[in-house]
Amino acid sequence: MRRPPPAPVVRYGGHPDQLAILHLPAADPPFAAVALLHGGFWRDRWDRTLMTPLAHDLVSRGLAAWNVEYRRAGQEGGGWPGTLADVGAALERLAAAPEVDPSRIVAVGHSAGGQLALWAAAQRTQLRLAGVVALAALCDLERARELDAAAVEAFLGGPPETVPERYAEASPRSLLPLGVPQVLVHGALDEIVPARLSEEYAEAARAAGDEVELVVVAGADHFDVIDPGHEAWRVAVERIERLLARDAG
Repeated sequence: MRRPPPAPVVRYGGHPDQLAILHLPAADPPFAAVALLHGGFWRDRWDRTLMTPLAHDLVSRGLAAWNVEYRRAGQEGGGWPGTLADVGAALERLAAAPEVDPSRIVAVGHSAGGQLALWAAAQRTQLRLAGVVALAALCDLERARELDAAAVEAFLGGPPETVPERYAEASPRSLLPLGVPQVLVHGALDEIVPARLSEEYAEAARAAGDEVELVVVAGADHFDVIDPGHEAWRVAVERIERLLARDAG
């Protein structure tokens, strides 16, 4: 079996963290691709390495993996609106990669990265995602403030009473319907982002007319969903492959 080629760093902007790592299978392009958006409550002490094991797993399955870094709160240009702008720019850069089939891209985000993935799906750009798989996602920013008000306010620059338009423009719950298929995978034992956030979001998304699947994985916590050896990630991968196969048809 051929070994995958070295994963290059691809820059989509001038800031040191405006980059992504492009992991490619050892096969002939073009590839279906998965854009990976890490979590960490948008804080700069967490980075893309959280998702590197998932990138390796996806490549072993014949998929390209685009492991995105972005400016976070606490960095120059991070937070509102730079973090969102970075995610949009990174996805557009992926769609332009010659190794990638731009009609077969799924965004996968964990925790705060789940918010970013769902937000990206709602944007009316030339890139239309084949779907989103949100892992333990912060899919409602007003509800997320109940978990960590300081993190959400650092990201958006204040509470909803002060900057309501930012919450309306950034919170996936406020942007419904997104118009693309969504899968929410959440651990039943998640104490960092409780599964009720995904449950409430899924109900609202269905009511808005979106196609949404919610999978609550018994025995899984907040980080099991990004453990390539855990059942929760197997569930997520099955949905990723299903979304890409359906779009190819």
